[in-house]
Amino acid sequence: MADDLGLRSVKDSVSTEEWQARVDLAALYRLVAYHEWDDLIFTHISMRVPGPEHHFLINPYGLLFEEITASSLVKVDLEGEIVDETPYSINPAGFTIHSAIHAAREDAHCVMHLHTDCGVAVSAQKEGLLPLSQTAMIAMHDLAYHDYEGVALDLDERERIVADMGDKSLLMLRNHGTLTCGRTAAETYLRMFFLERACKMQVMAQGGNLNPCGDEVQSVVAGQSNPKGMSILSEKLVWPAVLRRLDRNLPGYDS
Repeated sequence: MADDLGLRSVKDSVSTEEWQARVDLAALYRLVAYHEWDDLIFTHISMRVPGPEHHFLINPYGLLFEEITASSLVKVDLEGEIVDETPYSINPAGFTIHSAIHAAREDAHCVMHLHTDCGVAVSAQKEGLLPLSQTAMIAMHDLAYHDYEGVALDLDERERIVADMGDKSLLMLRNHGTLTCGRTAAETYLRMFFLERACKMQVMAQGGNLNPCGDEVQSVVAGQSNPKGMSILSEKLVWPAVLRRLDRNLPGYDS
């Protein structure tokens, strides 16, 4: 069966595991479009293909996120070279950041990078994300920062991105945007949802007198945001719910 772009489905020509990765990643792209987090055809989400080949899926350059399907995703190697026949190209600047994290972090099966208005606004603030909301404090304890070095075309930057991120799952790319990673699409999505919401709340709150929370309560919230609980929440409750939302509003991602 062909999708709306006229592409034949690749479901029968890839493994069951790869097809599921494709569906999950296409769903993430559609969710970004649904939330209006997209930036025309720019920014990226990538997903590791299960197996020993170290292959990854990323968006075809030129498609809007609301158009992306499981079959239109492009498979590349760790250097960003396309490994399967496709009518599309990819944006090399996009995979520079993603390849760095995929290569260095075994737990980074999925990497999402955005350029939202509020995310970029907070990334441009000297103090970064502030403890102004419960949502911010859920994100802050797992958040690192990387200074802007220009459009990500220099492969040498990959080492600095990895060093700055360390073992954190969220990254603020200063003057640039936001990034999250996770073992699954669900984890990566929920982390970004919290980070982007926190940024939006901060930008809105800065119109008045700020009342940031102190270190003690920040520590309490960090302890309550344990990885196991967040994983269960994302996989068992949030992800099925947002897929139902996509099926109602932006169907066809799984074609």
